[in-house]
Amino acid sequence: MTPKLILASSSSFRRMLMENAGLSFEAHAARIDERAVEAPLEKAGAKPDAVALVLARAKAEEVSSRFPKSLVIGSDQTMSLGDNVFHKPKDLADAASHLQALSGVPHRLNSAVAIVSDGVVLWEHLAHAELTMRPLTAEFIDRHLARVGERALSSVGAYQLEGEGIQLFEKIAGDYFTILGLPMLPLLKELRELGAIDG
Repeated sequence: MTPKLILASSSSFRRMLMENAGLSFEAHAARIDERAVEAPLEKAGAKPDAVALVLARAKAEEVSSRFPKSLVIGSDQTMSLGDNVFHKPKDLADAASHLQALSGVPHRLNSAVAIVSDGVVLWEHLAHAELTMRPLTAEFIDRHLARVGERALSSVGAYQLEGEGIQLFEKIAGDYFTILGLPMLPLLKELRELGAIDG
């Protein structure tokens, strides 16, 4: 019997990616305090991609504890500029600071995914995308944020590539799924190997 597939996320984008791939699954948000998980890692000097992997695993493990005998997919993404990890902006002034820091330099999206069943990590994967914003003036940033408004607060980088945020960039290296925070191709390959989806 094929195990139940569960996405440990409330992200509409991640649900959309799974639905568009034709997967049959349930979605349940993980009940974890992400900042509390991150804090000791960052204090210990953990790299941004390692933080993403620990968070993905923690989400899947928490949901797995509530849904035995299921395959639970946890995912998370960190955004880093060097070793500095960014968090979602608190307000539009904070969003402007993010964009100023990212202006003209490459930053990295670190996307992690893990599969857990009955508390056991069966598989995990880490993928990266490197994005370079064009040089942005303070005036342009102000006009851009005035147009996109509160939407800028829903993303760690204060941008949405699927919307007007694409205008901020001059170069993107990495696949679409990694950028949205769920590396689908390696995930689908593993789900086939686990017999969870039609191979």
